[in-house]
Order: sequence, then structure tokens, then C-alpha cells
Amino acid sequence: MKYRNVVIEAMGYELAPVVVTTAELEGRLEPLYKYLRIVPGQLQAMTGIRERRWWEPGYQLSSGAIAAARKVLSVTGISPGDIGALIYTGVCREQFEPATACRVAAKLGIGGKAAVFDLSNACLGVLNGILDIANRIELGQIKAGLVVSCESAREINDIMIERMLEERTMQHFGASLATLTGGSGAVAILLTDGSFSGSSRRRLLGGITQAAPEHYRLCLWGITPDGKGGYLQNMSTDGVNVMNYGVELGRLTWDAFLPQVGWSTDEVDQVVCHQVGSAHQSAILKTLGIPSEKDFTTYEYLGNMGTVSLPLTAAIADERDILEAGDKVAFLGIGSGLNCLMLGIEW
Repeated sequence: MKYRNVVIEAMGYELAPVVVTTAELEGRLEPLYKYLRIVPGQLQAMTGIRERRWWEPGYQLSSGAIAAARKVLSVTGISPGDIGALIYTGVCREQFEPATACRVAAKLGIGGKAAVFDLSNACLGVLNGILDIANRIELGQIKAGLVVSCESAREINDIMIERMLEERTMQHFGASLATLTGGSGAVAILLTDGSFSGSSRRRLLGGITQAAPEHYRLCLWGITPDGKGGYLQNMSTDGVNVMNYGVELGRLTWDAFLPQVGWSTDEVDQVVCHQVGSAHQSAILKTLGIPSEKDFTTYEYLGNMGTVSLPLTAAIADERDILEAGDKVAFLGIGSGLNCLMLGIEW
């Protein structure tokens, strides 16, 4: 896919207020660590994550998305009436129906002819939402659209920590380990046809998607029957194979991505990857032949925020002038399923 008339007008984010250290989580798991003879400090050593942020208990997901969206609208001066589509793309949603996007749109004053809906695709949700809005702009259907997301890791972490303490097996601990990397945050991406500001900065050039759906069972998060007429929330991840198959899918996607946007690996100035952890970062950069100094990360202090991780990291990199005007920037996204999506932006 290629685009000629799409720019990323602004990016806004909301950081969750509660800082949770990796040492704190391991402290809660102390009985399990003693039982399995695990030395404290292993989680940070394996992931590179020293802390993450969580929302306060009971925080509404739509509130984070609304706060992030208000920031981008206020910065650009674009009115809610100019928004032709609003898509909420988080893994976490407030209920089965209506779409979480509906409350976000209502609080922002977006309605009328605007398309308002949720879109879900594991950690790729925001990038898929960007493509949806970009297609609408490129086709001349709308002039501006918003992609929003908010993720919360508190609830699933509390559930899985309690279950790990009950199960007390190395197998269950290993399958639950990825849960402990989870962070919380919210993001909003405003895309336009460039007519509002006249700016051609952050021009979306194109992207590519690749899928390996045969690996759909490697990472699971959902609800299962508890045998008593109710349901239990559960998460399990085959971390080793997610990394191995994910990196291979990333390689195939990269090889297709570069000719799509007309770049070579050496011409790429900066990359922003999905923020999983140090092992994944090292493996994917080495496989793609990208020097580590070209990658900006936030997982060390924000953890893995699912759909929010990549765009929020890009927004922080932009604030710090790590992404400069004219840079060729690649967004490298991957999500359980497995799916991979890469976007090329002329910053």
C-alpha cells in the first residue's frame, strides 16, 4: 500500500500515574520464588523492564483515550466537526457493546456523519487503525480522522499473580511471565490530508502487512468458563516461540516493506518497534541489520503497553527531537496471531 495525501498531523498520549517496579512485582511473588527456588531479579534481567505504569483501580479506558485525543485536537486547532472517522483500537475495551469508541466520540463532540467504531488486532490495533484512516483520506472520503487506544495491565496482572501463587508450577510461571511486563497508557493519532495546517511533515508513504496465522495459539488473552457458570480471565504466552516465529515474520515483512516504500536498510534513519523487552529488541534489530542506535525505546520504564506502546514511544521520540524533519522513520509492529505491519513515514 502507498499513500500520497496522508500526514500524521499530531500524536498525543496519556501516561498512567501509578509506577510499579519489577522488584515490587517480584516481592508479591516471593512465596512462589522461594517454592520454585527462583532468584529475585530474574524478571528484569530477562526483559530489561525495571518499571511500568498502571491506572488507578476502576479507571475507565475511554477516559484515557479521551484525554489523549483532546491533546491532539487542542494542539492542532482542528475541531471535532472536522473528524470524519474515530476508531478505538485497544485490546482492552469497556464492554462487548457498544463500541468503546462511542463514549470517546460523545465526550469529544464527534458525531453526525463520522464513522465511529472499535477495531481489534492484538498489539497491532493502532497501526491497523492508521491504515483504515489513511485509506479513507487517500480515497477522498474524509479529510481527518482519529485513532485512539487505552490499555490497562493492572487487572490481568492481579489475576495472574494470584493464580501463579495458587498453581506454584514452573510451567504455569513460564506461561504467565509475559503478563508481568504489561504497562498501561493511552494514545491518540490524528491523521489528515494536510489541508488544515499546510504542513507536509510526517508524511505517510506506505506500508506492508504479513501474516502467519498458523501461530494463533502462541499468545492467548481472554475469558474461559470456570465450570461454575461463570468465567475467568486468563493470559498465557509461549514466549520463546513468539520471539522465534515473530522475528522470522518480521524478517519476511521487512524484505517486502523496503521496496514498497523505496528505501534500503541503510537509508532508514530511525525505527520505532513494538516495546516487548530487551531480548525481542536485540533479536529483531540483529535480524534486520538495523544498528541499535537507530532504535528508540521506552520499555525499560513503561513496559509493554500493547497497542499503545509503539505510537506512544514515537510521540516521546518526537518530543525529544530524536525524530527530526526529513528522517525516514519505520514503524515496526508485530502482534499475536501472528501478524506483522510496518509503516514508512517521512518525518
